[in-house]
Amino acid sequence: MKPITVDGGKGAVELDGEGVLLLVWYPGTVLSVDDVRAAITKINEVADGAEYPMLIDITNTQAVTRQAKSAFSTRCAASRIALLGSNPVNRVIANFAMARRTLPCPTRFFTSRDEAMAWLSAPRP
Repeated sequence: MKPITVDGGKGAVELDGEGVLLLVWYPGTVLSVDDVRAAITKINEVADGAEYPMLIDITNTQAVTRQAKSAFSTRCAASRIALLGSNPVNRVIANFAMARRTLPCPTRFFTSRDEAMAWLSAPRP
């Protein structure tokens, strides 16, 4: 499937051929609560009532607003989430997102896309 732009234009969502939802935030993005909510809406539309593992690429994300943090606890079509980053800023963003104890599904941070995809495709315990 072709990537579908999230409302607001800061990222895109697609369902790949292996049944993994991909959310890529574009370079320089500062995520607001509206951006996160728009992404969740698009993810749910793409999933069409099913649940899939999801990779969120935050490699080029610049920052996340404090208000956006609350939206990370919203349930969506993800059965588990791998956050993919490449630098200390990404790790801070991921820790910021995962700091809530009420995440809707298992979530982990990775710096390797291969490791993230392996974790997403592994059988659930």
